[in-house]
Amino acid sequence: MLLGDSIFDNAAYVAAGAPDVVRQVRQRLPYGSEATLAAIDGSKTRDVREQLRYLPAEATHLIVSAGGNDALHSSDFLTASARSNAEALLGLADIGDEFERGYLAMLAEVLKWGIPTAICTVYYPRFPEAVLQRTAVTALTVFNDCIVRAAFAHGLPLLDLRLICTEEGDYANPIEPSARGGEKIARAIVEAVEHGFSGGKTEVFI
Repeated sequence: MLLGDSIFDNAAYVAAGAPDVVRQVRQRLPYGSEATLAAIDGSKTRDVREQLRYLPAEATHLIVSAGGNDALHSSDFLTASARSNAEALLGLADIGDEFERGYLAMLAEVLKWGIPTAICTVYYPRFPEAVLQRTAVTALTVFNDCIVRAAFAHGLPLLDLRLICTEEGDYANPIEPSARGGEKIARAIVEAVEHGFSGGKTEVFI
């Protein structure tokens, strides 16, 4: 079951007739397996709890990609003025603290189900403006640090989307995956489902 945002719910962004992520996951799963899309375009971390209401009884694995829209919601910070470097860093720290509280609360709700779970980092955007791109990538380290630490703390498989979607063609626009990017994501999901849920230890899939 795919939970989260438009990283998985990307049908609106791929070219006409091209497959979205969940369709590509279905194509790669063993015969008789199924993939269910509960992720909703535009969802923030807190919205994953609502998506869990539609968890089918036969669900065997949960894959969560959340945090990108939380970061996007805070993006005004990137262009805000600051009187010092310390003030800017403290502002970023406050954003990170708020995100971490929300992310860990969401993850606790997911893990209550006792179903094998993997989580995803937030991949880098592809903004055409060099300054915006560089500041966005830097700011995302605060969000991704929380996600990576959560994976290791709970022994969860981690799909590092930063190392999965690495080329221009992986993006349909600056922040959404194309069919090509979706193919890479789907491949990592299936690999994690087939190999990454044993032993209660964190493995990173790229």
